[in-house]
Amino acid sequence: MKKIFDNTEIALALKSDSELNRALFLFEMIKKAPLVKIGAAVTNFALKAKLPVKQLIRATVFDHFCGGINQEDCRVVIKKMHTKNVHTVLDYSVEGKEEEAQFDYALQKILETLEFAKEDASIPFIVFKPTGFGRFKIYQKLTEGTTLNAAENKEWNAIKERFHKICSKAFEYSIPILIDAEESWMQNSADALIEEMMEKYNKKDVIIFNTLQAYRWDRLDYLKGLHERAKGKGFKIGMKLVRGAYMEKERDRALKHNYKDPICVDKNTTDNLYNEVLNYMVNNLNDMVIFAGTHNEESSYLLMKMMKKNNLSENDKRIWFGQLYGMSDNISYNLSALGYNVAKYLPFGPVKDVMPYLIRRAEENTSVAGQTSRELCIIKKERARRKIENQKKH
Repeated sequence: MKKIFDNTEIALALKSDSELNRALFLFEMIKKAPLVKIGAAVTNFALKAKLPVKQLIRATVFDHFCGGINQEDCRVVIKKMHTKNVHTVLDYSVEGKEEEAQFDYALQKILETLEFAKEDASIPFIVFKPTGFGRFKIYQKLTEGTTLNAAENKEWNAIKERFHKICSKAFEYSIPILIDAEESWMQNSADALIEEMMEKYNKKDVIIFNTLQAYRWDRLDYLKGLHERAKGKGFKIGMKLVRGAYMEKERDRALKHNYKDPICVDKNTTDNLYNEVLNYMVNNLNDMVIFAGTHNEESSYLLMKMMKKNNLSENDKRIWFGQLYGMSDNISYNLSALGYNVAKYLPFGPVKDVMPYLIRRAEENTSVAGQTSRELCIIKKERARRKIENQKKH
Protein backbone atom coordinates (compact mmCIF):
# COMPACT_ATOMS: atom_id res chain seq x y z
CA MET A 1 0.00 0.00 0.00
CA LYS A 2 1.21 3.49 -0.90
CA LYS A 3 2.75 5.28 2.10
CA ILE A 4 0.74 8.41 2.81
CA PHE A 5 1.65 9.44 6.36
CA ASP A 6 4.90 11.19 5.47
CA ASN A 7 3.11 14.00 3.59
CA THR A 8 3.72 16.86 6.03
CA GLU A 9 2.26 19.52 3.74
CA ILE A 10 -1.21 17.94 4.10
CA ALA A 11 -0.63 16.92 7.73
CA LEU A 12 0.28 20.39 9.01
CA ALA A 13 -1.55 22.65 6.53
CA LEU A 14 -3.64 24.20 9.32
CA LYS A 15 -0.62 25.14 11.45
CA SER A 16 0.99 28.54 11.06
CA ASP A 17 4.76 28.90 11.30
CA SER A 18 4.46 30.18 14.87
CA GLU A 19 2.25 27.20 15.83
CA LEU A 20 4.83 24.86 14.31
CA ASN A 21 7.56 26.53 16.38
CA ARG A 22 5.46 26.15 19.53
CA ALA A 23 4.87 22.46 18.76
CA LEU A 24 8.60 21.95 18.23
CA PHE A 25 9.37 23.58 21.57
CA LEU A 26 6.72 21.51 23.40
CA PHE A 27 7.80 18.14 22.05
CA GLU A 28 11.46 18.96 22.67
CA MET A 29 10.48 19.55 26.31
CA ILE A 30 8.30 16.42 26.50
CA LYS A 31 11.17 14.33 25.13
CA LYS A 32 13.06 15.01 28.36
CA ALA A 33 11.25 12.75 30.83
CA PRO A 34 12.72 14.26 34.05
CA LEU A 35 11.72 17.71 32.80
CA VAL A 36 8.11 16.51 32.35
CA LYS A 37 8.02 15.36 35.98
CA ILE A 38 9.55 18.60 37.29
CA GLY A 39 7.29 20.71 35.05
CA ALA A 40 4.20 18.85 36.26
CA ALA A 41 5.13 19.34 39.92
CA VAL A 42 5.96 23.04 39.47
CA THR A 43 2.77 23.69 37.47
CA ASN A 44 0.58 21.97 40.06
CA PHE A 45 2.21 23.97 42.84
CA ALA A 46 1.82 27.25 40.95
CA LEU A 47 -1.87 26.62 40.22
CA LYS A 48 -2.65 25.62 43.81
CA ALA A 49 -0.78 28.66 45.09
CA LYS A 50 -2.75 30.80 42.61
CA LEU A 51 0.43 32.10 40.99
CA PRO A 52 -0.17 33.82 37.60
CA VAL A 53 0.76 30.90 35.32
CA LYS A 54 -2.59 30.25 33.62
CA GLN A 55 -1.88 32.48 30.63
CA LEU A 56 1.50 30.85 30.08
CA ILE A 57 -0.05 27.36 30.25
CA ARG A 58 -2.91 28.47 28.01
CA ALA A 59 -0.55 29.88 25.38
CA THR A 60 1.65 26.77 25.28
CA VAL A 61 0.69 23.24 26.31
CA PHE A 62 -3.05 23.92 26.80
CA ASP A 63 -3.68 25.41 23.36
CA HIS A 64 -1.64 22.68 21.68
CA PHE A 65 -3.58 19.77 23.24
CA CYS A 66 -6.97 21.36 24.08
CA GLY A 67 -9.73 23.18 22.23
CA GLY A 68 -10.66 25.70 24.93
CA ILE A 69 -12.08 26.21 28.39
CA ASN A 70 -15.67 25.49 27.33
CA GLN A 71 -17.63 24.18 24.33
CA GLU A 72 -18.08 27.60 22.74
CA ASP A 73 -14.38 28.29 23.11
CA CYS A 74 -13.71 25.14 21.01
CA ARG A 75 -15.78 26.30 18.05
CA VAL A 76 -12.88 27.94 16.19
CA VAL A 77 -10.78 24.75 16.35
CA ILE A 78 -13.77 22.53 15.45
CA LYS A 79 -14.55 24.59 12.34
CA LYS A 80 -10.90 24.82 11.34
CA MET A 81 -10.41 21.04 11.51
CA HIS A 82 -13.64 20.42 9.60
CA THR A 83 -12.38 22.47 6.65
CA LYS A 84 -10.08 19.45 6.11
CA ASN A 85 -12.89 16.96 6.79
CA VAL A 86 -11.53 16.06 10.24
CA HIS A 87 -14.35 15.70 12.77
CA THR A 88 -14.38 16.34 16.52
CA VAL A 89 -14.96 14.16 19.57
CA LEU A 90 -15.72 16.73 22.28
CA ASP A 91 -14.10 15.62 25.51
CA TYR A 92 -14.78 17.33 28.87
CA SER A 93 -11.37 16.39 30.30
CA VAL A 94 -11.74 17.14 33.98
CA GLU A 95 -10.35 14.17 35.95
CA GLY A 96 -9.87 12.98 39.49
CA LYS A 97 -13.06 14.29 41.13
CA GLU A 98 -14.52 12.29 44.04
CA GLU A 99 -17.72 13.99 45.24
CA GLU A 100 -21.36 13.54 44.24
CA ALA A 101 -21.81 17.25 43.48
CA GLN A 102 -18.85 17.08 41.11
CA PHE A 103 -20.27 14.00 39.37
CA ASP A 104 -23.59 15.81 38.91
CA TYR A 105 -21.71 18.78 37.49
CA ALA A 106 -19.86 16.49 35.05
CA LEU A 107 -23.22 15.03 34.00
CA GLN A 108 -24.48 18.54 33.33
CA LYS A 109 -21.40 19.36 31.23
CA ILE A 110 -21.85 16.21 29.11
CA LEU A 111 -25.56 17.02 28.61
CA GLU A 112 -24.57 20.54 27.55
CA THR A 113 -22.04 19.05 25.14
CA LEU A 114 -24.76 16.88 23.61
CA GLU A 115 -26.90 19.99 23.09
CA PHE A 116 -23.91 21.76 21.57
CA ALA A 117 -23.21 18.85 19.20
CA LYS A 118 -26.86 18.27 18.25
CA GLU A 119 -26.93 20.61 15.26
CA ASP A 120 -23.28 20.29 14.24
CA ALA A 121 -22.30 17.57 11.75
CA SER A 122 -18.63 18.18 12.52
CA ILE A 123 -19.13 16.73 16.05
CA PRO A 124 -20.31 13.14 15.41
CA PHE A 125 -19.24 11.80 18.85
CA ILE A 126 -18.92 12.87 22.44
CA VAL A 127 -17.10 11.03 25.22
CA PHE A 128 -16.97 10.49 28.97
CA LYS A 129 -15.05 8.42 31.53
CA PRO A 130 -16.94 6.07 33.90
CA THR A 131 -15.19 7.68 36.88
CA GLY A 132 -16.46 11.06 35.70
CA PHE A 133 -19.86 9.88 36.99
CA GLY A 134 -18.90 8.07 40.19
CA ARG A 135 -16.17 7.10 42.60
CA PHE A 136 -13.46 4.70 41.41
CA LYS A 137 -13.87 2.72 44.65
CA ILE A 138 -17.50 1.85 43.86
CA TYR A 139 -16.57 0.37 40.47
CA GLN A 140 -13.63 -1.41 42.08
CA LYS A 141 -15.72 -3.01 44.83
CA LEU A 142 -18.27 -4.30 42.32
CA THR A 143 -15.49 -5.62 40.05
CA GLU A 144 -13.97 -7.45 43.01
CA GLY A 145 -17.38 -8.90 43.96
CA THR A 146 -17.52 -7.01 47.27
CA THR A 147 -21.01 -6.27 48.61
CA LEU A 148 -21.80 -2.58 48.76
CA ASN A 149 -23.21 -1.05 51.94
CA ALA A 150 -26.39 1.06 51.86
CA ALA A 151 -24.59 4.35 51.18
CA GLU A 152 -22.47 2.78 48.43
CA ASN A 153 -25.56 1.21 46.85
CA LYS A 154 -27.07 4.67 46.72
CA GLU A 155 -23.93 5.91 44.95
CA TRP A 156 -24.05 3.04 42.43
CA ASN A 157 -27.71 3.75 41.66
CA ALA A 158 -26.78 7.41 41.09
CA ILE A 159 -24.00 6.32 38.70
CA LYS A 160 -26.44 4.15 36.74
CA GLU A 161 -28.92 7.02 36.62
CA ARG A 162 -26.25 9.35 35.21
CA PHE A 163 -25.35 6.78 32.56
CA HIS A 164 -29.00 6.41 31.57
CA LYS A 165 -29.54 10.18 31.38
CA ILE A 166 -26.62 10.60 28.98
CA CYS A 167 -27.30 7.50 26.92
CA SER A 168 -31.03 8.19 26.51
CA LYS A 169 -30.31 11.77 25.40
CA ALA A 170 -27.61 10.52 23.00
CA PHE A 171 -30.14 8.02 21.64
CA GLU A 172 -32.74 10.77 21.23
CA TYR A 173 -30.26 12.96 19.32
CA SER A 174 -28.59 10.06 17.45
CA ILE A 175 -25.15 11.15 18.68
CA PRO A 176 -22.87 8.20 19.54
CA ILE A 177 -21.14 8.19 22.93
CA LEU A 178 -17.60 6.85 23.37
CA ILE A 179 -17.10 5.61 26.93
CA ASP A 180 -13.44 5.44 27.93
CA ALA A 181 -11.78 2.41 29.56
CA GLU A 182 -9.84 2.76 32.80
CA GLU A 183 -7.83 0.49 35.12
CA SER A 184 -8.47 -3.28 35.00
CA TRP A 185 -9.39 -3.54 38.68
CA MET A 186 -12.49 -1.40 38.13
CA GLN A 187 -13.25 -2.19 34.48
CA ASN A 188 -15.51 -5.27 34.80
CA SER A 189 -18.28 -3.32 36.53
CA ALA A 190 -17.98 -0.51 33.97
CA ASP A 191 -18.10 -3.09 31.13
CA ALA A 192 -21.27 -4.64 32.58
CA LEU A 193 -22.97 -1.25 32.90
CA ILE A 194 -21.97 -0.22 29.37
CA GLU A 195 -23.26 -3.55 28.02
CA GLU A 196 -26.57 -2.81 29.74
CA MET A 197 -26.64 0.53 27.89
CA MET A 198 -25.80 -1.17 24.58
CA GLU A 199 -28.61 -3.67 25.07
CA LYS A 200 -31.09 -0.85 25.62
CA TYR A 201 -29.90 1.75 23.09
CA ASN A 202 -28.05 -0.18 20.33
CA LYS A 203 -30.96 -2.19 18.95
CA LYS A 204 -31.00 -0.45 15.56
CA ASP A 205 -28.08 1.98 15.35
CA VAL A 206 -24.87 1.98 17.34
CA ILE A 207 -25.09 4.79 19.89
CA ILE A 208 -23.12 3.36 22.83
CA PHE A 209 -19.41 2.51 22.46
CA ASN A 210 -17.23 0.80 25.03
CA THR A 211 -13.42 0.96 24.82
CA LEU A 212 -11.25 -2.11 24.38
CA GLN A 213 -7.61 -1.85 25.53
CA ALA A 214 -5.52 -4.18 23.38
CA TYR A 215 -2.61 -4.20 25.84
CA ARG A 216 -4.80 -6.45 28.02
CA TRP A 217 -4.31 -10.06 26.87
CA ASP A 218 -7.91 -11.05 27.76
CA ARG A 219 -9.69 -8.47 25.60
CA LEU A 220 -10.29 -10.47 22.40
CA ASP A 221 -11.99 -13.16 24.47
CA TYR A 222 -14.04 -10.45 26.16
CA LEU A 223 -15.11 -9.07 22.75
CA LYS A 224 -16.06 -12.52 21.44
CA GLY A 225 -18.16 -13.17 24.55
CA LEU A 226 -19.85 -9.77 24.20
CA HIS A 227 -20.53 -10.53 20.52
CA GLU A 228 -22.26 -13.81 21.37
CA ARG A 229 -24.43 -12.11 24.00
CA ALA A 230 -25.24 -9.27 21.59
CA LYS A 231 -26.38 -11.71 18.89
CA GLY A 232 -28.51 -13.57 21.44
CA LYS A 233 -30.15 -10.40 22.78
CA GLY A 234 -30.41 -8.55 19.46
CA PHE A 235 -28.20 -5.51 19.98
CA LYS A 236 -25.17 -4.10 18.15
CA ILE A 237 -21.71 -3.36 19.49
CA GLY A 238 -19.83 -0.08 19.37
CA MET A 239 -16.15 -0.43 20.24
CA LYS A 240 -13.33 2.08 20.41
CA LEU A 241 -10.13 0.11 20.02
CA VAL A 242 -6.98 1.47 21.69
CA ARG A 243 -3.72 0.02 22.94
CA GLY A 244 -4.02 1.40 26.49
CA ALA A 245 -2.67 4.09 28.79
CA TYR A 246 -2.09 2.64 32.27
CA MET A 247 0.63 0.03 31.70
CA GLU A 248 3.09 0.99 34.46
CA LYS A 249 0.28 1.35 36.99
CA GLU A 250 -1.22 -2.03 35.97
CA ARG A 251 2.11 -3.85 36.21
CA ASP A 252 3.04 -2.29 39.54
CA ARG A 253 -0.29 -3.23 41.10
CA ALA A 254 -0.18 -6.81 39.80
CA LEU A 255 3.28 -7.21 41.32
CA LYS A 256 2.27 -5.59 44.61
CA HIS A 257 -0.90 -7.69 45.04
CA ASN A 258 0.61 -10.86 43.58
CA TYR A 259 -1.85 -11.58 40.75
CA LYS A 260 -1.26 -12.30 37.07
CA ASP A 261 -0.19 -9.22 35.12
CA PRO A 262 -3.20 -8.25 32.95
CA ILE A 263 -0.92 -6.60 30.35
CA CYS A 264 0.58 -8.35 27.32
CA VAL A 265 4.20 -9.42 27.78
CA ASP A 266 5.60 -6.92 25.27
CA LYS A 267 4.68 -4.31 22.68
CA ASN A 268 4.84 -6.79 19.80
CA THR A 269 2.20 -8.98 21.49
CA THR A 270 0.03 -5.91 22.07
CA ASP A 271 0.39 -4.86 18.43
CA ASN A 272 -0.57 -8.35 17.27
CA LEU A 273 -3.60 -8.42 19.56
CA TYR A 274 -4.70 -4.96 18.38
CA ASN A 275 -4.53 -6.17 14.79
CA GLU A 276 -6.34 -9.43 15.64
CA VAL A 277 -9.19 -7.50 17.25
CA LEU A 278 -9.31 -5.17 14.25
CA ASN A 279 -9.57 -8.17 11.93
CA TYR A 280 -12.33 -9.75 14.04
CA MET A 281 -14.34 -6.53 14.01
CA VAL A 282 -13.95 -5.89 10.26
CA ASN A 283 -15.13 -9.47 9.64
CA ASN A 284 -18.22 -8.82 11.78
CA LEU A 285 -19.14 -5.33 10.60
CA ASN A 286 -22.83 -6.19 10.31
CA ASP A 287 -22.90 -6.51 14.10
CA MET A 288 -20.51 -3.75 15.19
CA VAL A 289 -18.98 -0.34 14.53
CA ILE A 290 -15.24 0.34 14.90
CA PHE A 291 -13.63 3.50 16.24
CA ALA A 292 -9.93 2.73 15.72
CA GLY A 293 -8.18 5.00 18.20
CA THR A 294 -4.53 4.75 17.26
CA HIS A 295 -1.39 6.79 16.65
CA ASN A 296 0.23 3.74 15.11
CA GLU A 297 0.87 4.05 11.39
CA GLU A 298 1.10 0.30 10.75
CA SER A 299 -2.30 -0.38 12.37
CA SER A 300 -3.79 2.45 10.31
CA TYR A 301 -2.36 1.01 7.08
CA LEU A 302 -3.63 -2.43 8.10
CA LEU A 303 -7.18 -1.16 8.58
CA MET A 304 -7.02 0.59 5.20
CA LYS A 305 -5.89 -2.70 3.60
CA MET A 306 -8.70 -4.63 5.33
CA MET A 307 -11.25 -2.13 4.06
CA LYS A 308 -9.89 -2.44 0.51
CA LYS A 309 -9.84 -6.25 0.71
CA ASN A 310 -13.48 -6.28 1.87
CA ASN A 311 -14.54 -3.79 -0.84
CA LEU A 312 -15.56 -1.21 1.75
CA SER A 313 -15.68 2.44 0.76
CA GLU A 314 -13.31 4.85 2.53
CA ASN A 315 -16.24 6.62 4.18
CA ASP A 316 -18.08 3.49 5.33
CA LYS A 317 -19.97 4.82 8.36
CA ARG A 318 -19.12 1.70 10.40
CA ILE A 319 -15.38 2.52 10.50
CA TRP A 320 -13.76 5.58 12.06
CA PHE A 321 -10.11 6.46 12.62
CA GLY A 322 -9.37 8.56 15.73
CA GLN A 323 -6.40 10.44 17.13
CA LEU A 324 -5.86 12.97 19.90
CA TYR A 325 -5.83 16.68 19.13
CA GLY A 326 -2.24 17.95 19.06
CA MET A 327 -0.80 14.58 18.02
CA SER A 328 -0.39 12.43 14.89
CA ASP A 329 -1.69 15.03 12.45
CA ASN A 330 0.22 13.13 9.76
CA ILE A 331 -2.24 10.24 10.23
CA SER A 332 -5.43 12.27 10.74
CA TYR A 333 -5.17 14.75 7.88
CA ASN A 334 -3.69 12.39 5.30
CA LEU A 335 -6.52 9.92 5.98
CA SER A 336 -9.21 12.60 5.78
CA ALA A 337 -7.71 13.90 2.51
CA LEU A 338 -8.42 10.46 1.02
CA GLY A 339 -12.01 10.43 2.25
CA TYR A 340 -11.72 8.22 5.35
CA ASN A 341 -13.83 8.99 8.43
CA VAL A 342 -11.52 10.73 10.91
CA ALA A 343 -12.22 12.32 14.30
CA LYS A 344 -9.88 14.05 16.72
CA TYR A 345 -10.42 13.88 20.49
CA LEU A 346 -10.69 17.56 21.47
CA PRO A 347 -10.37 18.09 25.25
CA PHE A 348 -11.82 21.15 26.94
CA GLY A 349 -12.32 22.50 30.45
CA PRO A 350 -10.92 25.12 32.84
CA VAL A 351 -7.11 25.29 32.67
CA LYS A 352 -6.64 24.31 36.33
CA ASP A 353 -9.04 21.34 36.08
CA VAL A 354 -7.59 20.03 32.82
CA MET A 355 -4.01 19.97 34.14
CA PRO A 356 -4.20 16.30 35.30
CA TYR A 357 -5.18 15.36 31.73
CA LEU A 358 -2.35 17.45 30.22
CA ILE A 359 0.23 16.02 32.62
CA ARG A 360 -0.94 12.47 31.82
CA ARG A 361 -0.71 13.24 28.10
CA ALA A 362 2.86 14.55 28.47
CA GLU A 363 3.85 11.49 30.52
CA GLU A 364 2.29 9.14 27.97
CA ASN A 365 4.20 10.85 25.16
CA THR A 366 7.38 10.36 27.15
CA SER A 367 6.71 6.67 27.81
CA VAL A 368 5.29 5.61 24.42
CA ALA A 369 8.26 4.43 22.42
CA GLY A 370 9.01 6.74 19.53
CA GLN A 371 5.89 8.92 19.77
CA THR A 372 7.65 12.18 20.64
CA SER A 373 10.45 11.49 18.16
CA ARG A 374 7.85 10.93 15.42
CA GLU A 375 6.13 14.22 16.24
CA LEU A 376 9.47 16.07 16.17
CA CYS A 377 10.46 14.44 12.88
CA ILE A 378 7.19 15.51 11.22
CA ILE A 379 7.46 19.08 12.52
CA LYS A 380 11.10 19.46 11.47
CA LYS A 381 10.38 18.02 8.02
CA GLU A 382 7.53 20.48 7.45
CA ARG A 383 9.60 23.45 8.67
CA ALA A 384 12.35 22.48 6.21
CA ARG A 385 9.80 22.09 3.40
CA ARG A 386 8.34 25.55 4.10
CA LYS A 387 11.81 27.08 4.19
CA ILE A 388 12.54 25.73 0.70
CA GLU A 389 9.12 26.93 -0.53
CA ASN A 390 9.78 30.42 0.79
CA GLN A 391 13.23 30.50 -0.82
CA LYS A 392 11.67 29.57 -4.17
CA LYS A 393 9.17 32.42 -3.86
CA HIS A 394 11.92 34.94 -3.23
